[in-house]
Parts: sequence; C-alpha cells; structure tokens
Amino acid sequence: MNNELKPRKEIDILLTWDLSHIFKTEEEYETAMKEVAEESKIMESTYKGKLDNSETILECIETVEKLYIKGMLTGNYASLELSVDQTNTDSQTRAAKNDMILSEAFSRLTFIESELKETEDKVLEEAINKTEKYKIFLEEIKRSKPHTLHPEVEKALASLSPVLEFPYNLYNQTKLADMNFDKFKANGEEHPLSFVLFENTYQGEKDTGIRRAAFNAFSKKIKEYENTVASAYQAQLQKEKIISTMRKFDSVFDYLLFEQKVERELYDRQIDVIMDKLAAHMRKYAGLIKKIYNLDEVTFADLKVSIDPDYDPKVTVEESKKYIKGALSIMGEDYLNLVMRAYDERWVDFAQNIGKSTGGFCATPYGVHPYILLSWNGLMSEVFTLVHELGHAGHFMLSQQHNNLFNESPSLYFIEAPSTINEMLLTNYLMKQQDDPRFKRWVLSSMISNTYYHNFVTHLLEAAYQREVYKVIDEGGSIHAQMLSEIKKNVLEKFWGDSVTINEGAELTWMRQPHYYMGLYPYTYSAGLTVATQVSQKILTEGEKAVKDWENVLKAGGTKTPVELAKMVGVDITTDKPLLDTIEYIGSLIDQIIELTDEIEKN
Repeated sequence: MNNELKPRKEIDILLTWDLSHIFKTEEEYETAMKEVAEESKIMESTYKGKLDNSETILECIETVEKLYIKGMLTGNYASLELSVDQTNTDSQTRAAKNDMILSEAFSRLTFIESELKETEDKVLEEAINKTEKYKIFLEEIKRSKPHTLHPEVEKALASLSPVLEFPYNLYNQTKLADMNFDKFKANGEEHPLSFVLFENTYQGEKDTGIRRAAFNAFSKKIKEYENTVASAYQAQLQKEKIISTMRKFDSVFDYLLFEQKVERELYDRQIDVIMDKLAAHMRKYAGLIKKIYNLDEVTFADLKVSIDPDYDPKVTVEESKKYIKGALSIMGEDYLNLVMRAYDERWVDFAQNIGKSTGGFCATPYGVHPYILLSWNGLMSEVFTLVHELGHAGHFMLSQQHNNLFNESPSLYFIEAPSTINEMLLTNYLMKQQDDPRFKRWVLSSMISNTYYHNFVTHLLEAAYQREVYKVIDEGGSIHAQMLSEIKKNVLEKFWGDSVTINEGAELTWMRQPHYYMGLYPYTYSAGLTVATQVSQKILTEGEKAVKDWENVLKAGGTKTPVELAKMVGVDITTDKPLLDTIEYIGSLIDQIIELTDEIEKN
C-alpha cells in the first residue's frame, strides 16, 4: 500500500465533505460575517440596559439566538475548512479573521447574560413562567449567578477569546503543520511517516519490526517539540485555574464540572473504579497479544495490534454502507434514514491528505446537518469510527429538531453515549452474521481494541493523568515537559503492571491528544460508554420499548442532567453498579476471545 499522503487539492471530491450546505459561496459567507458584526451592534444599542422586564427579556433572547446561529455557522464554515488542511494559508487567514470578528461581535452581547444575572429573581421567574422554549436557558442563568463576574470583565473575557484559545491552536499548529516526519527504516526498507499514518496505520501494524520502528521514529520526532507543547498546555491550565478562581469556584475541578452538571463524586468514581477493576482484565488481554504474536515482552507499542491481523477485513467506503445499515436498522426506519443521508449528502470527509486533523470528529452546525471528519484507512476499524461519529450526528440532528440552540447539547458527561452505543450495535449485528469462530473472535477483538480500548483504556488513562496534572495546578504548582512525562508514565505503569513494558516514548503519549484543551473531557468517554453498554443490552432484550426510550433521550438534548437522561432508560449512574456491570461485561468479552483462540488453535 502506498502510504504517501497527497496534497488536499489532489483528493477526489467525492471523498470530501460539501461545505456549500452551510454557505453556497464565499460571498454568502462574507455577507453573513458582516451581518453578524452589524446586527450585534444593533442588539447592543437596542437592549443594553433595558433587560428589566419579562417581555423585553424574551424578545432579546429570541433575537440573540438567531444571531448566535448565524455566527456559529460562519465559525463552523471557517474551522471545518481549516481542519482538512492546516497547511492552507488561505484557510488559516479565514479562520483567524472569523475568530476576530466573532469574538468582537459576541463580546458586545455579553451584556445579555450579565444583565440577566443581575436581574431580580422575581423578574426572571416571571419570564420563565411566560416561556417554555427558553425556560431551561433562564433557569441556567439563575444557577450560574454566584459565579458571574462584573459585566465589563465578562465582556473582556469574550473579547479575548481568540487569545484564550491560543494554547489549543498552538498545539494543533505544532502537531499538524510543523512536525515533518522523515521516513524510517524497518526490515531493510524505508517507510513514510506522519501523525495520521502513525495513529491510523502503524499502531496496528502486524509486523512487529515495522510497528516498533514506527513507534520509535514517531516518538523521537514528537519529543523534539515536547517543551513547546508543554508550554501550550501550561498556558491552558493557567487560564482555567485563573478563571475558576475569578468565578469563585473552590477548585478547578468544580469549575470544569459545573457546566457538565456532574458532581465530583461521579468524576472520581469513573477514574478510580476503572483503574482498580479493569486493569486485571486488560492485563489478561495483553497476555493474549504476547501469545499470539510470540513476543518476548509486550511493550506499549504493541497494545493497538489486532488479535487476528490477517483476518482484518478491508472495507471500502461504499462497502461500509451495508455494515452501517445492518447495524443501525434496529434503531428503526426514521433513525436509519436520517444517518444514511450522510453518504448521499456528503456529510463525511473520508480523505487522507497532508495537513488534515487526526482522529475523527462530528460537528453539527445548527439547522444544517452534521459534518464528520475521518481519515479512511480501508480497514474495518474505520467502520467503527464512522458508526461512532454517526451516533453523534443522529443525536444532534434529533436534538436540534426538538430544541432551541441553547438546549441542543447535553452535558459533556453524556456526550459520548449516543456515539458509543452505535459501536455496540455494530458489534451485535456482526456477531449474528456467521458462526465461524475466527469471525466471531475478530468481531469481539474489534470491540475490545476499538470500542472499549479506545474509550475505557486510552481515554481513561488520559483522564487519570489529567486529574494528577490538575491537582498540581489546584495546589498552585506549574508543569513542564519532564513532569508531564513522569505523571503519564506512572499512570501507565500503575494500570498495566508487569504485563506491559512501558518502553521509551510511551511517556510522551500526553502530546498526542487534543482533549486536554477541552476541560474534563477524557473521562466522559468511559462514562458515555458505561451508559451505552447498559442501554445496548436493554435494546437486545427489550426491543422496541428500549429503542423508543433511547430515541426520547436523544431528542431531549440538553434539557436534562446526565443522571436524568440515564434514568429515562432505566440506568442509575448515581451508583457504581452500571460501571461495575460494564467492566464485568468487558472481562467476559476478553474471556470469550481467549476461549475462541484456544478453539481455533486446536483446529
């Protein structure tokens, strides 16, 4: 296979997404930007200092919602264009200009929340009683009153948003634009290397010589940038700590969890229980890798390999349709038709090209449709990624159909449940296709290596590392590259024990993920998958009733807390039972894989 990446301009347009659904032309986009700037000035002159009665308050909220939607469309248009080619200077310029215009426009509008938070509760209650549409938005205004700053300070923070987002932008530029990887040698041949190629291809390479050589070459290159990336992360941490103190939170944890509507107990339990209870199962899985690949030792560079690499099916984009359709048909015709639009309407950017963001994500511009970024590698693992992102897509489409802009998004704690449940449904579908032991082992091992390893191990170990970093910051300390590497190494060694050698380069894993610039995000993957595991079992046993309950959850968007959303499908996340049941389920999958391996080897 030719692993050389092409420039974006040489990519087949059918493998790219169609941003013309947001704006048909560049002129339409420019016009919308100008309108956002001008309309923000009109809103400021019309409503500033006048939000003292319920009628004006509700009129203002309705008007600003329309303005926010238009502004966010321009933001999505610019950022999505940049995400597929970080080396494109025109896209860089457009995104930077958009950031400046939006930050200036939105900073003018900070007076709305500031004035609402200064408004007497009596007036707010009157407005709440007059509206169903904006009731939850106004209730959130009341909840956040104790943490509100002076209106001019809120305006200054909004104006500084491009600067405050600089750490994340610097990280992306360093990773995607500045890191130029040389070819590496393995087995007497040269092989191309890039961030995307390592993450999507070489991590799972079945040839141990190539896999480990790629890991060493990759680690050597990213280490050259460790101080730059550590400085960017330190700036992010300082920003969050300063703002948490300004807003009178007791800790940076309380500040970051406030918006998630999650108690610290749920956050800590997710990390502590998995670190304690899941480790034994995953060490057993590492032992299976050692046996199958006939390794003297399992290193960190070996953990993403397939249990049966010669059986890993190749899948084209076109062929992926049958798997998506088969997996999600259980969700009903309406849901299936909704997500299958992704193919014909070009919601998905499948291309691999120079400068493209790594991993996958789903962005859903309000009132348009989702946009999914992938780097299709032609393996079944990408079908799992696609069905995951389509879970986000279906969720936000249904939520936007039933909620206003302010209510569309649920807590970050719950955000990964709708995506990971689709991975479960894909596995359930595949397991019914044939009885061949090798096929079943491949399906189950895909579930472990893609769904659970990614969400319950990779991201959970990020969360455990991240928690230790925030503890340092909360106590008034600061971080540097060496400290971050030591913390990461300690977390990895604690989880894997003697079963895995944490070889040189593993400690640099903190440089590879953008999640640290998104608050307490990493732990939510396992939280969402805990809910998804329980709900997928209910769908299998209860059928249409569970599907209907889950559909209602998707439609609810951000109108309920994570605890309330889970309760709608009969899952109680105020206890550790769902988490313990999920870990037991993971253990049972690993035991089945081992039993199937023994059966295959006997034959």
